[in-house]
Amino acid sequence: MLKALPARFLVSPEPWGRRRRPRPRSLRPISAALMTNPAYFEVGRLLGNYGFMNITSYSSSQSGGLPNDAVNQDLSLGYSPEEIERLRVQDVGEGQVKIRLYEGRVVQGPLKGTQTVFKVYPGAIAGASEANLMALNELRTHAFLQSDARDICENIQFLLGAFETATGEQWLAFRDDGRYSAADYAKITSERQLKERPNFWNPYDRAYKLELRKYFVLRLLNGAMCGLVHMHNHDRLHQSLGPSSVVLNTVAEKNGYYLLPQLRDLAFSVDIGYSSVGVGALSDGLWRRASAAGASTPLEKRAFGVADDIYGAGLLIAYMAFIPFCEAGIMDSISLQRLLENTFRLDIYAAREYESLEQNIYMVLPGR
Repeated sequence: MLKALPARFLVSPEPWGRRRRPRPRSLRPISAALMTNPAYFEVGRLLGNYGFMNITSYSSSQSGGLPNDAVNQDLSLGYSPEEIERLRVQDVGEGQVKIRLYEGRVVQGPLKGTQTVFKVYPGAIAGASEANLMALNELRTHAFLQSDARDICENIQFLLGAFETATGEQWLAFRDDGRYSAADYAKITSERQLKERPNFWNPYDRAYKLELRKYFVLRLLNGAMCGLVHMHNHDRLHQSLGPSSVVLNTVAEKNGYYLLPQLRDLAFSVDIGYSSVGVGALSDGLWRRASAAGASTPLEKRAFGVADDIYGAGLLIAYMAFIPFCEAGIMDSISLQRLLENTFRLDIYAAREYESLEQNIYMVLPGR
């Protein structure tokens, strides 16, 4: 069971040891009803394009160049070699569907003036049958999670409405609560470290910035995990969780107190209600992997699906624990995943000990 962060992490660090007292966030009342008339919206400029990341398969864990058999034995966590070989790791691939993002706003109704972000799936003319399935699945998932206006999670992107154009394109309109992603934040932060120079006038400047960064990352991860827990509590899996699927309202670490992380990209979400386990056009791969892992009953497949999502959340935590604190180019998400899965064989304690040693060596190098 995931718990909220301790109170000492939920206040913003201030200079000279002072801490800001948390203030309750006043959320504007929202309606769970969806707007389906395109006349309610005004479309603005194109923001960009991107593809979805989804877990495509599992592959056997490899040794990854561990120094010797003795170390392999230390990292086996008490499992036999046969059991270690049965361990499967996630292969994540980018799908064929490319979507477009536009800015816009609501021009009619009670939410008039609300800023929006449109997610546009290619239409039938482009032969995008998979895109139609993804758009429909994302629409249904958001509609289900927003069906009770008293139980709407602030850590999941809010859908305002949806409509289809004459060309068959599916337009989903989301409230614009932020346009940055966790991946954007990590990239900006790591690139900034290349340009930063030591502040000789204030020897505590570097330590203070590091505390701000730690606090920001903790807030980011706490919000993402709260959104994921909400989905699981309502019998939904995310299945596309990663740094690009967490949207942020700010990337300024000094504004970490006001950070609001939200999960997005629910196109591959899976219904794990007991009557729905094992079915779904977009979840065939998940259920095949569950069967290959030995899950046969609906309860076992459901547990496998939840564990699969939690594994993705663990990779997100590892990404945010490393990338924002590294200089650009030192580490990327794929290299980090292979390092944890292949070299350390998912032994987090060994990985932490190794990285602590590396950090100590780095700190005593000349000029550091």
